Amino acid sequence: MSPRLAMSGASLVTASLTALAVLALGACDSGSDTGSAAAAGPSVIAPGKPGEGNRTLSAEEAENQRADDDSPNSADVSYARMMIQHHAQALKMTELVPEQAESGRVKKLAERISAAQGPEIEAMKGWLKTNGEKVTGGGHDHATMPGMATEAQLKNLRAARGKAFDQLFLTLMITHHEGAITMATDVKSQGNNVQVEEMADDVVAQQTSEISRMRDML
Repeated sequence: MSPRLAMSGASLVTASLTALAVLALGACDSGSDTGSAAAAGPSVIAPGKPGEGNRTLSAEEAENQRADDDSPNSADVSYARMMIQHHAQALKMTELVPEQAESGRVKKLAERISAAQGPEIEAMKGWLKTNGEKVTGGGHDHATMPGMATEAQLKNLRAARGKAFDQLFLTLMITHHEGAITMATDVKSQGNNVQVEEMADDVVAQQTSEISRMRDML
């Protein structure tokens, strides 16, 4: 064999080995990227059913679980119980309006709030009963619920009259609504029950609209 042929054969072997090495590296890199993407994928903290601990699920697992089973979890139950108390305070505030408010717009707003939140309280009580849960429980303190007025603020509201009442009522109710939206948004991401999510959607839509209306009145 001539030296030229020998060198040509060696070059071919070297080129083939190089190509195989590149392919192997590419396969490793691809596998590594896929593994990293899967490992880096978002995880979801899923509250367990009442009495059970939380679980960490991948986004895909959480979605599959929701699609297969919408059994209430602890977040759903806590939301219903807390929102009953949250709405109840709003109703106490609106009860003061007919005798103490000056603005006709404030009076109409209070009527709408009362007309909406009274039935929502009954709906949440009914949901808890249907799912075998007590209306009270969980040791929820008013102070831990976002947007709740303090006893001192309620005392000031009960003592106010006319324009001073209107201003204080609107200020407290805007904060109260913002707290309810926070609670509703939280249960939409942490809860598992479709009916609770629908109730939370209603709270977000209605109270967002009312916040805008109240800010225009200030």
